[in-house]
Amino acid sequence: MIFHDTETIVAPATAVGGALCVIRISGKEAIAICDNIFQGRKPLSEAKTATLHYGNIVDGGVVVDDVVVSVFRAPHSYTGEDSIEISAHGSRYIVNKILSLITHQGARIAEAGEFTRRAFLAGRMDLSQAEAVADIIASSSQAAHAIASTQMRGAYSDELRALREELIRITSLLELELDFSEEDVEFANRDELRNLLNTILNKVNSLANSFSLGNALKEGIMVAIAGRPNVGKSTLLNRLAGEDRAMVSDIAGTTRDTIEITTNIDGVTYRFIDTAGMHSTNDRLEQMGIERTEQALRKARIILWMQDCNECHSSMEDFSPTPNQTLLRVVNKIDLMEGHHTPSAQDELVPTFYISAKSGEGVDKLIEEFKSLTNASSAYEGEVIVSSQRHYDALIQSRTALQSALNALNAGISSDLLSEDIRQVMHHIGTITGEITSDDILKSIFSKF
Repeated sequence: MIFHDTETIVAPATAVGGALCVIRISGKEAIAICDNIFQGRKPLSEAKTATLHYGNIVDGGVVVDDVVVSVFRAPHSYTGEDSIEISAHGSRYIVNKILSLITHQGARIAEAGEFTRRAFLAGRMDLSQAEAVADIIASSSQAAHAIASTQMRGAYSDELRALREELIRITSLLELELDFSEEDVEFANRDELRNLLNTILNKVNSLANSFSLGNALKEGIMVAIAGRPNVGKSTLLNRLAGEDRAMVSDIAGTTRDTIEITTNIDGVTYRFIDTAGMHSTNDRLEQMGIERTEQALRKARIILWMQDCNECHSSMEDFSPTPNQTLLRVVNKIDLMEGHHTPSAQDELVPTFYISAKSGEGVDKLIEEFKSLTNASSAYEGEVIVSSQRHYDALIQSRTALQSALNALNAGISSDLLSEDIRQVMHHIGTITGEITSDDILKSIFSKF
C-alpha cells in the first residue's frame, strides 16, 4: 500500500532559490544512490552515522556543485531509515540538476509530508507529533509556534497515552470478570473505576475547552470593527495596521465590503476586520456589505462596537455576543471634543474605551485590552493547548463515551456493556495519537504538509 512502500525518496527539505538548499534522501538505497554521484575523501558507504562529508556532486565527471553531505543510518534518522542530507547551493538549476541525478539513480520525488509520514510509521513520533511538525512549519506567530512545539515534544501525547493505559488496565479487569461470570466476582473495583473515569473526564474537558484559545492563537484572533457609517472604523483599522489599508472619507458608507488586515502584537496574530456601516438602506451593494458584516460578527472572537463621541449617549445596535465572544465599546473622535468626556450609562454595561483613531490617543489602552483578553502566557509556559479541529472532535466523542460509561456504571450495567463504553473512549483517544488510525486519515493529514 502507498503508506508502507520501501522506495527511496528525495525532495528539497528547504526552500529553493536561497543561498543554500538541503536535499533529503531517505530509504534503503539512499547511501548507495548518493555514493554514485558524490566524490569525497572516502565512500559514504564507509561513513558512520551522524557524520558530515565535504565533496562534489558530479555528472559524468563534470562537477555540478561542491556540497556537504550528512549521513544518518537507520534507525537513527528523522525517518528511521537510512538518510542523506545534501547541503548544496540554492540555485534552481543546481537543485534541479541534483534531483535529476538522484531520480536517475532510482529514487523518486517524495509526496507531500512523506518524510514525516515515514517517521510516524517507523515509530519515531506519534500522529499528534507528526501534525505538530506541519503546524511548526506553518506557524506565523510566537504563540502558534509555542503550541506546536509543546505538542511536538510529546507533552500532549504523554498525557493522552497515560490516560489510555489506565483505561486499558481497568478494561482488562472488566473483561476478566466475564470469564468468571458464573462466580459473580468483581476484579475491577467500581469506586476506583468511577474515580478514574471522572479524572479522565475532567482532563478531557480541560483539553477540549482549550481548543477555543488554541485555534484562535493558531489561526489568528479575529477582531471585528463594527458600528454605524462614518464613526471611524476604517481609520482605526489603518491605525492598528500601521499603514493606510482602508479608504478613509468623510462620506458615510465609503466601506461597502469587509476589509481584513493581519498584524502581530506581542507574539500573537490578530486579524482585524473593517466592516460596512450598520444601518437601514435600500442600496443593494450596501446591503450586501451589511450582510457580510453580520457574518464577520458571528465569527469574531472580539467585537469592537464603535460610536462617534457625539453619539456616545445613544444606545448601541441590538447585538448579543455569544459566550465565546467579547464585546468592547469604542467611542471615537475624542480629539474633536471640548473638555473631558462625560461618562455614559453604557460605560458600566460594556467595557468602554475613549479614543482618537486619527491621532492615536487611547489606542494603546485598547491594545492592552486585546492582550489581556487573549492571554497567551499558558502557551509560552508549555501548557498543553488543543489547536487541531480533528483532535477537538475526538475529545468531544471521548467525552460522550465517558459520560455514557459513568451512567452505565451508576446504573449497575453489566461488565460487558460497561467495557464497550470504555473501549469507545480508548478508541477516540487513540485516534489522536495514532494508535488507532486508517490510511484515509493518514492521507488527509499528510496531504496538508
